[in-house]
Amino acid sequence: MITPARDIYASRSDRAAGIVQRRDPVVWGTPEQSPAAGLDGEQLDRYQRDGFILLKNFFSAQETEALMQEVRRLSQDPSVRRREEAITERGSDAVRSIFMVHRLSKVLSRLSQDRRLVGIARQILGSEVYIHQSRANLKPGFQGKEFYWHSDFETWHIEDGMPAMRALSCSVLLTDNLHSNGPLMLVPGSHRQFISCVGTTPQDHYKQSLKKQEYGVPDPVSLQMLVDQGGIESMTGPAGSVVFFDCNTMHGSNSNISPYPRANVFMVYNSVENRLGPPRHGLAPRPEFIAARADCDAIQPVDPGYLRAVRG
Repeated sequence: MITPARDIYASRSDRAAGIVQRRDPVVWGTPEQSPAAGLDGEQLDRYQRDGFILLKNFFSAQETEALMQEVRRLSQDPSVRRREEAITERGSDAVRSIFMVHRLSKVLSRLSQDRRLVGIARQILGSEVYIHQSRANLKPGFQGKEFYWHSDFETWHIEDGMPAMRALSCSVLLTDNLHSNGPLMLVPGSHRQFISCVGTTPQDHYKQSLKKQEYGVPDPVSLQMLVDQGGIESMTGPAGSVVFFDCNTMHGSNSNISPYPRANVFMVYNSVENRLGPPRHGLAPRPEFIAARADCDAIQPVDPGYLRAVRG
């Protein structure tokens, strides 16, 4: 009888919380595979060390405004707000997230294919890539709620069956991200250790977790150890900046009680060699708008001129 291979990133089982050293590379590509338009050597080393990199003023003011207008249009469109992909804040009708924006919007579809972004994703992941998940995250002034600390890979591995740490998130800042309006916070170096979480995940957990995540979050002792080792960095920067961060980097954000709204667009790039398998623990697959299974062809990059066409 063949014994099933042990899951090195086991989580949400009957065992206690634990910390496992990462077994997967952080940067999968080789220098020979790196495109000319990707990160330079120093930037790539920083990503490898910290698990993220902030690239300020990546998009021009005109490009950023075109993207912001499109996100604003989606969030105000009644037909979009009625869709399952639109997630509202707990206790209000304020839009918290809109998922699958690369399919709901032609402009954001082209953004996900932007040659500048795709080149960096390919460089880090060492292969062709596809969109595992996309979303617009909104934190309106005074009422935008927090996103608690978590590693995306822990959720994608358990609830979606993602095999390896060969995915990354790309966050495009559409408004100024300030210390006061709930910016993304990351724990440098945390991507090198996997936190095994406790708790049995309910079926259809996504219906609650997209508003407030309660399973797949780190225990306080493990989280404090990561922060004691690496600290916390807030991704503050002007609109048009871009953050790339590893799928296993611990991150979260505070609520926004300032008057200043915060808006970002996320694209999750996954390697075509890391497509999803069955979810763990007998869970049913989550919907396509959260975890792509059918729509995972390699991206064909496009040149940046699509945003000039929008403004015209």
